[in-house]
Parts: sequence; structure tokens; C-alpha cells
Amino acid sequence: MNKKQRKKRNRILVALALFAVIFAAEHLLPLADMLGSEAAAVYLLFALYLVPYLIAFVGTLGNIASDTAAVVIPPLGALVYLGVKKHPVAGMIVGYAGANAGFTANLMVAGTDSLLQGLTNEAIKGFLGNQDFAVDVTCNWYFMVASTFLVALVIGWLSQKIVEPRFGTYEGPVEEETVAEIGPAEKRGIKNAGLVVLVFILIVVAGFFTGILSKDGHTLVGSLLLKGLIPILFFVLSAAGIAYGLTTGKFMNLKDINKAMVKQMSAMGSYVVFCFFCGQFQALFNWTHMGTLLSIKGAELLREIGFTGLPLSVAFILITALINLFMSSGSAKWAIFAPIFVPMFMMLGYHPAYAQLLYRLGDSPTNCFTPVMPYLWMVLAVAQEKYMPDIAIGTLVSSLVPLGLALQVIWIIFLIAWTLLGIPIGPGVGATLPPGVL
Repeated sequence: MNKKQRKKRNRILVALALFAVIFAAEHLLPLADMLGSEAAAVYLLFALYLVPYLIAFVGTLGNIASDTAAVVIPPLGALVYLGVKKHPVAGMIVGYAGANAGFTANLMVAGTDSLLQGLTNEAIKGFLGNQDFAVDVTCNWYFMVASTFLVALVIGWLSQKIVEPRFGTYEGPVEEETVAEIGPAEKRGIKNAGLVVLVFILIVVAGFFTGILSKDGHTLVGSLLLKGLIPILFFVLSAAGIAYGLTTGKFMNLKDINKAMVKQMSAMGSYVVFCFFCGQFQALFNWTHMGTLLSIKGAELLREIGFTGLPLSVAFILITALINLFMSSGSAKWAIFAPIFVPMFMMLGYHPAYAQLLYRLGDSPTNCFTPVMPYLWMVLAVAQEKYMPDIAIGTLVSSLVPLGLALQVIWIIFLIAWTLLGIPIGPGVGATLPPGVL
């Protein structure tokens, strides 16, 4: 599958997720003609009011596909905004903010959860040695489910109050055909890919309830299903892609499939090299016990000066947010932070999952306006080419900064309220370390 085909496939998949938005924006609105004038006005205002929230919500959910959401959601957000007679660049900003500022939140357990959990467990192992204590991939799940709705509400509301008034009414050209037609072969490919995914899901569900992928047939936490989440996602998405390629004729034999995988992975070369050095860094850190020493000394100092509890939590979030402006890779920062801060928070009586949660809250909001994020420049290029030839990077950044900063502040307040109420951040996981771990 070449680059053009992959891009088209990604647009189709995310377009399915945006169906509710487009349906409300472009297909339900004509029904207003069938209503009375007052009912039609109320109906129209309701549909227009919901669009920013839905785009922000879908953008946040898009991180299940990792960085793909930051590429696909903004252009589709622009199309939806055009459908309701709003400025398309404002739609791109809302979609981009949802996909990046809310990157860590989701209703489902995503690859990000598994990646960060693995780094957290490596830090725990380096601190405690070969003990059974570890965090599960669902350790932040409850908080992240609630955060998904919080992110959508904050970004949607602020976009209506700040972003949309700034851009005003769009009076530029509108392309007649913005999305390519899907042929019969592609429709069959999508259908077959969906059937493959459905069969795969049924197999996984059967494996879970029969005890093959779970401890007792009903316990999700600590099950093989969650521990093997990344390979499961790999196989289901690969199977769907292969089914699509075989149906459309893009794949004729195993050589074509292998060539497509090699081409896709060639873009990951720099990241693989980076992961190699991160692994060496963590191994050396654990071998020298420098992380443990720094953690113990740091915890003692913080305890002596009384800088613990929520002030410490907020400070760690803000430090992470500041560093994220210059180093946007979430896994890279956590690979460096985890060996130091996970043991430090444990020494102060906090759960490693809580330290991981604090990191995630600082890592996300500033993603949407940091210039080191490459997808920001992609959004600028698309906006210049299609909608506003004279738009500059400063216009985008200045529109995204209020969204990111406001979300950061509100997210911190939300965390404080959550912690004070004693609500678990994940299944069986609270902010404090269980007794007997240290």
C-alpha cells in the first residue's frame, strides 16, 4: 500500500468516526425547512452549537490511532465547519487542539497507556528489584475516561468564545469536490476489513471469557488481554489492512504485503534508533543506581521542607509542561523522567500510577501550540493552500495558546478535586502507595 493509498484509507477510517458530526452538520440541517420558522431556528442553533464539541471529542478519541489523528482530524474538521458555514481554519484548530492537547485522554485503553506503563514498570523494577509489584495498563483509565469529556467541553467552549470570533465568516473559495469518490472495490475492501475486525474481536472476547486471555474468565485488570494489548492491536489492524489490500487488488501476494510493511516501517527508523539509546540509558541508570540515589535524596529534601502533597503534584505537572515545549515526544520524556520521579514519588508515599498520571497531564496540553510539533506546520500548510493563503504560524499559535493553557489549568483543578474526593484513578488504584510495598 503506497503513501497515497494509506492516506486515503486513514481518511476513510477517521471519516467514519466523524460521521455523527457530518450528519448533524450537513444532512440534518435541511430538515429545518420542514419545520416552522421558530423551530427551525432553534434546531439550527443547536446543531451549530454542538459541532465544536463533537470535533474536539472525536479529535481526543483519535489518539487510539496515535499521531494519525493529528494528521487526519484537522482537515476533516475544516470540512465540517464549511458545512455549517463557519470558517474552516477554526475547524482545523479545534480538531488539532483535540488531537494534541487531549492526546493522553481516551475512553478506551490505547497504545499510549501500554507504552507509558511499560516505562513505569521498568522504573519500579530498577528501584525495588525483582518484585511482583507493578502497575497495570488500566492504572489511569478511570481518570482518562472522565478527562475525555472534560477536554471536549473545554476546547469546544473556548473555540466558540475565542477562536471562531477571531476568524469570523469565511468568504473564500470552496472546492466542489474535497473528498475523492470511493469506488466499488474500495467499498468491498472496507466491508471485508470490517468483517475481519469483527471476527478478530469475537475471537478475543471468546479467549477472554474462556480464561485463555484472562485469569478467571471475567477479571480484566492484570489479564493477558491488557498485557498483550500492543500485539493485539498490531494483528487486528494488520489483518484489516491486508483484507482491504487483497480485496482492492493492491496486494497480490506476500511480497506486496511485505513491501508495504517495510515502506511503512522505514519512516520509523529514527524512532527505533532513539528507543535503542533510551533503553541503554535506562539500563545504565538502573545499573548505577543513580536514579535511586537521586530519588531518595530528592524525597528527603522535599519531606524536610514540607513540599509534598498537591503542591508537589502541581509543580511536577508544570515542569513537565514546560519541558514539553522543547521536547514533544511523550515516551522520550517519560523514559528520562520515570527512573527518577517514579521512585521519588514512591518514597513520598504515592502510587507509581499517580506519578505517571501527573506526567500525562503535563505532557498533553502544550502539545497543541509548541512549534517543535511537526503536525502544526502541516496544519499551516493545508490552511495556506486551501483556505487562507496569507495565514502565518503566529496566527495558529496565538489561537491555540489560550486553548492549551486554559485546558492545563482546568485539568489541574480537576485533578485536585478528583484527589480530594478520593476517587480511584484506575481499577483498584488510588493516589497513595499500598501498604507493604516499600
